[in-house]
Amino acid sequence: MSGPPGIDEYLERVRQGLERIGPQEAFDAAADGALLVDIRYQALRERDGLIPGALVVERNELEWRLDPQGSHRLPQAIGHDLRIVVICNEGYASSLAALSLHQLGLRRATDLVGGFQAWKSAGLPVTR
Repeated sequence: MSGPPGIDEYLERVRQGLERIGPQEAFDAAADGALLVDIRYQALRERDGLIPGALVVERNELEWRLDPQGSHRLPQAIGHDLRIVVICNEGYASSLAALSLHQLGLRRATDLVGGFQAWKSAGLPVTR
């Protein structure tokens, strides 16, 4: 009898239910109206910079801020059909965050493969 999955196996399962996208796809999605959501903590944002136009929502507030039915939602949380691309530092925590948004009915939520570091490595815009 096997026990519960470890985090690596769990993450693999989570990602099977997401249509994860790369940096250029995320850039293009934002140009088409998708909401880029940066969940990195403040020290990483200060160290590495920001993606222009990305909404900064710390991970512990994500569900409350993006639930279109929530009393603490942001003005950008306009409906369950909103395309959301969650971005963490390297693309791990963002997969789990995207799953959580799916569970709130935000079925078009996904995450950026490789996270902010992949965005930056691709030469896409970053501001200080």
